[in-house]
Amino acid sequence: MEKKLYSVEIGGRAMTAEFNDWADQANGSVLLRYGNSAVLATAVMGTKETTQDYFPLSVEYEEKFYAAGAILGSRFMRREGRPSDEAVLSGRIVDRTIRPLFPKGLKRDVQVIISVLSIDEFDPDVLAVNAASLALATSDIPWNGPVSAVRIGSEVGKEELVIIPSYVDREEGKAAMDLLACGKDGLINMIEVGSSEVSEDLLNKSLTLASGEIEKMQAWQAKIIAERGKTKQVFNTKARTPEIEALWKEFAMPKLEGAVFGSNDGNIGKKNMGILKGEWMKTAGDMLPDEKPGAFDAYYEEMIDEYIHEQAVDHNLRADGRAFDEIRPLFAQAGGLSPIVHGAGIFYRGATHVLAALTLGGPGDAQLLDTIEYQEAKKTFMLHYNFPPFSVGETGRVGGMNRRMIGHGALAEKALRAVLPQKEIFPYTIRIVAESLASNGSTSMASVCAGTLALMDAGVPISRPVAGIAMGMMSNGKNYKVLTDIQGPEDHHGDMDFKVAGTREGVTAVQMDVKVDGVPLAVLAEAFEQAKKARMQILDVITKEIAEPRADISPRAPKILTTHVKVDQIGLVIGPGGKMINGIRERTKCDDITIEDDGTIFITGKNGSAEAALKEISDLTHEFFVGERFEGPVVRMLDFGAFVKIGPNTDGLVHVSEVAPFRIDKITDALAIGDVVPVVIKEIDDKGRYNLSIKAADPEFASRKGLKPGVGGDDHGGRHTHNTDRPRRI
Repeated sequence: MEKKLYSVEIGGRAMTAEFNDWADQANGSVLLRYGNSAVLATAVMGTKETTQDYFPLSVEYEEKFYAAGAILGSRFMRREGRPSDEAVLSGRIVDRTIRPLFPKGLKRDVQVIISVLSIDEFDPDVLAVNAASLALATSDIPWNGPVSAVRIGSEVGKEELVIIPSYVDREEGKAAMDLLACGKDGLINMIEVGSSEVSEDLLNKSLTLASGEIEKMQAWQAKIIAERGKTKQVFNTKARTPEIEALWKEFAMPKLEGAVFGSNDGNIGKKNMGILKGEWMKTAGDMLPDEKPGAFDAYYEEMIDEYIHEQAVDHNLRADGRAFDEIRPLFAQAGGLSPIVHGAGIFYRGATHVLAALTLGGPGDAQLLDTIEYQEAKKTFMLHYNFPPFSVGETGRVGGMNRRMIGHGALAEKALRAVLPQKEIFPYTIRIVAESLASNGSTSMASVCAGTLALMDAGVPISRPVAGIAMGMMSNGKNYKVLTDIQGPEDHHGDMDFKVAGTREGVTAVQMDVKVDGVPLAVLAEAFEQAKKARMQILDVITKEIAEPRADISPRAPKILTTHVKVDQIGLVIGPGGKMINGIRERTKCDDITIEDDGTIFITGKNGSAEAALKEISDLTHEFFVGERFEGPVVRMLDFGAFVKIGPNTDGLVHVSEVAPFRIDKITDALAIGDVVPVVIKEIDDKGRYNLSIKAADPEFASRKGLKPGVGGDDHGGRHTHNTDRPRRI
């Protein structure tokens, strides 16, 4: 086996690229390590052009179970199956970073596969981007790389920024910010941020640090490419034919302004552009039958792209006539969906409409994660995003999910997670489903807004409402314009999709994709400021509809009661083989009983079932003390006394001398099995046995039973007063 190693220091430790002959059939491959985490990236390009009207790039992020040093999967399936959500999101990070750097018009299949071979203290997603870059850049596949990635973190209460923080550094509650940035040549072309209401200044500072580390890796990659990079295959963009250009000027150019700028209604504008495209495709097909339809489609998109850029940058015009910092009309509604649903929110931003429906459940409803990153972890907040075809006026497949849905849902979930209450305050499992009802730009940020409304409508005590906005950019290479609240044409033909979510106090999530090589830091700083202004406007609309979370949760939501037992009592509550806890569930009809390792117990139920289960558990784990009073049944008789039940699994002895304030000859003269009697704990001996007294609990008990002094008479003499303390009934 042949191999060669190249290393660079990033974040205080070495990142090492190993080039070997493992995958020598691929166009390019590399094994990249950082700490004990390692990934293998391979890049392959097909030999034939496809007939599709888009670039057929696929990025697969493969989580190998052995990478975690464990046998994972279910009891019945021990091999890798469909990718986890985490794998999908990591694959999207790679895809969004490398895709803009392929030459426009490339129609040959390109597949990049990232295989996670080892995972330890560092997330392989940063390695995945850098490995994909090296595999592509050293291959013969046409690509305008390299590109590099770095993660920047910060801890709560600390100003220091950490380069490539570990999983431990990024734990929830410890990390204030988790930023992943990719870029090249001083530009940033992909951003992912999850944070705890951090300032835009901190994000700009972090991006500046990230850019410096990226350029260090870029120089390292450039040296590797210079030494072992293959000659790129020749790719020539098809020239515009004079016939297509002439027909465009004659047929489409006169209609262009009316289609793109003819209406301030985003939906009408989108339809008009669709109508023009249909007319162009038909006319071009009839007039130029020797040309392929794909050429007409590509030319149309190219011309629309140039026209929208020119009008924005040179003439300060947007497709719907808005100012560059103007948001489309807003609408917010909290609730009103159905009394069955525990919380709901409806949010409109122009022609983008999203419904968020929320359901509350107990801790037992949490999602169990079992991946190479998270094993036996519990997820108590979920936001799932749906994008049905009717939301864009189309027909198509319904059901299931795709990578886009997973990505948009994860972004909105990340944005809202920062304001959720601690489990000790609100122990519910929360699921939000964001339904895209109509889409004309950034349904993911509308999902954040609708999700906030649903949380407050459900009575979830969030710390502050969250809103999100999508920013865009139009650039001609020299000048640029930053756009607030991009809609359909600006999203499709613009150079940047920059989503920012947060509260009045700070940013909770960021995601950026580009269609160019990257965006300067100065433009990002400007976009952050414009996004902050827009966020405040949206929050005004949300808080006008519902100022704070409702005081009570839905009466249809389950009730959760919390108690705590000693760790050594957990086994008592569970019982042999779960017999005790299952019996409590069956008797009380509660929904669920969840026991944490520290002895915290969450009881979920409706219609009084949770209260009944709590009482059984409290009685079961009750710690008794001298002087405590009860009422309980006689469960066993002996010659010298009777045993009285004072707890589910606890009884104590009433000696015959403790029945009455006078002597009685036989215990059977006073008591019988099944009698319910008042008792008080007189003594707990050194073996933990309970000695009870009836006469101390109720001196008149014997008299009411009709008992009279036996041989020996009154043992105690004197007058006894009736004890008025109400006994505890078992």
